[in-house]
Amino acid sequence: SEEREVKFYLNHPAALEQRLLAAGARLLEERVHEINLRFDTPQGELTAAQRVLRLRQDRRAHLTYKGPAQPGSEVAAREEIEFEVSDFDAARAFLEALGYQVSVMYEKYRTTYALPQVEVMLDEMPFGWFAEIEGHQAEEIRAAALALELRWEARCTASYMALFERLKRRRNLTLPHLRFADLQGLSITAADLELAAADGEPNDRTQERGWYLD
Repeated sequence: SEEREVKFYLNHPAALEQRLLAAGARLLEERVHEINLRFDTPQGELTAAQRVLRLRQDRRAHLTYKGPAQPGSEVAAREEIEFEVSDFDAARAFLEALGYQVSVMYEKYRTTYALPQVEVMLDEMPFGWFAEIEGHQAEEIRAAALALELRWEARCTASYMALFERLKRRRNLTLPHLRFADLQGLSITAADLELAAADGEPNDRTQERGWYLD
């Protein structure tokens, strides 16, 4: 199938969640911690070809392939094949036996909502909060973003790993993996990711980091 999605950097995730509920969004998946392993050949051939081989563990385990993104699209459009696997550790051993190795590990917390035409994921990344809107048509994704009061011109089609590379370059970081513990105490803004916040005023840098923390 083909995946179409777009991301928005958030300064006020709690306010967006309130707008989602007010719009009648249905909770599909409660907040869950994800561990994602990206695999590649020792030569980095998949990354060089803009292809993704990922093993994810949340409440279940999933193996995912993503093809290169289509150039020139206003949303990220790429082939995606994903299926559930019964054993995360066995799947990792399987991929490593084929010669793939973990190129990067990243974690996030995700809450998933459904609107009539799209799914909206509220993601807490180690470098900030995002809303990811996924659907079949770019027009449906754009309509949902506007209904949720997200500025379309602030949309992001880059992957979280591409954003991680921007952050490392701008802040001179040498971290191999994207983990909460490694970025704890580091104040990160949208500008560090070469993005603008999609909610609030364009120059609003107020953070709600720790909103979910007990």
